Amino acid sequence: MELTREEESALKGEQGEIMQMAYRILLATGEATDADKLIPIEWAHLSGVNYNTIGDAGEEFLSGISKNARVKVKTTLNPMGFDIDNVSNYGLDDNFISKQLSIRKSYETMGVTPSFSCIPYEIFDIPKGGTQVSFAESNAAIHANSFDNLKTNKESSFSALASAITGKSPYSSLRKEDSPNITIRMKVDNPNELTYGMLGFFAGKVGNNSVNISGVGEMDRRSCKALCGGMGTSGTCAKFLFGDGDSGCEKVDFDKKEMNEIHDELNTAEKGDLITLGSPQLGLEEISELTGKLKGRSFKKRCMIFCPRTVKEQAKKIGYTNELERAGCEILADCCTCLTPLISKDNIDSVTTNSIKGAYYLKNSNGVDVNLKSLSQIIKDETR
Repeated sequence: MELTREEESALKGEQGEIMQMAYRILLATGEATDADKLIPIEWAHLSGVNYNTIGDAGEEFLSGISKNARVKVKTTLNPMGFDIDNVSNYGLDDNFISKQLSIRKSYETMGVTPSFSCIPYEIFDIPKGGTQVSFAESNAAIHANSFDNLKTNKESSFSALASAITGKSPYSSLRKEDSPNITIRMKVDNPNELTYGMLGFFAGKVGNNSVNISGVGEMDRRSCKALCGGMGTSGTCAKFLFGDGDSGCEKVDFDKKEMNEIHDELNTAEKGDLITLGSPQLGLEEISELTGKLKGRSFKKRCMIFCPRTVKEQAKKIGYTNELERAGCEILADCCTCLTPLISKDNIDSVTTNSIKGAYYLKNSNGVDVNLKSLSQIIKDETR
């Protein structure tokens, strides 16, 4: 890789151990992805926040580097493990709470915005088209590349943190112009957000860095997020374009056969002990829509709704929170369905959700079975 004089100085340790470590991470990442140089970024979004994910080693690492490390660019954070406002309701052990708060403090000390959201594209202003960013959250990286006209690779927690500290990222893969070599032809009629989530899951499996998707009509925000969430869960693919691509593209169909195979893989229960909504987290538009659907209705079992804190506060001002709580919803900020200790196989056998991403992590990380339904079907079956 071609490095500037300043970058070489940092790599030699002349700007301190933290900068040396960060540049070593970027150099290793760049060499692994055939980058020819480092380029400036304007925004980093970090994963590696939930104590369930990074454990004691991660907590100790962040505590150590936060004494000297400071971020150089706008830096936001993925969800952590709980909502501090109601953590006492869920029986979490004191060690988890203490370590999670330590992780939060370390990031804040480094100058990171404590957003605790996997949908930064909904709660922050989007930079001008073509801006280079560094997003570690998979659905956010895909949304940035595909809908927001930004440029990011599907970063790891380490590479995104190194980019936040240096303001640089390797110029490789999707940061360059990338032409998909495969087109997925959507052939399922009347798709809902669950269908789009399965389409994304399929695309993540068959695609490389990026794919074309044809046969898709106008999607609402929930379906767009479902597509990004599904794709980010199943593979390395981090961008999609709508259209057939060039004539040389391989063509692959996504029809009822492929959809049913994915559904059978992820749907492992006929019913759920509770309902979860928000993986990716719900934005204000989805909260508004859900509130409208629940007018005069109530859930027959627990329903946990995950959203960013800014959305929760907006929903409270508008009056959505009261209506949702009346309908039996628990509204949680700062955390997400995925990897949360709030849902444990010790007391929950299965969960009903409309999220492909949520279904994958609930089964593979939390160890609970999953009942997959679209939101409209959940409202029909699970409320009265």
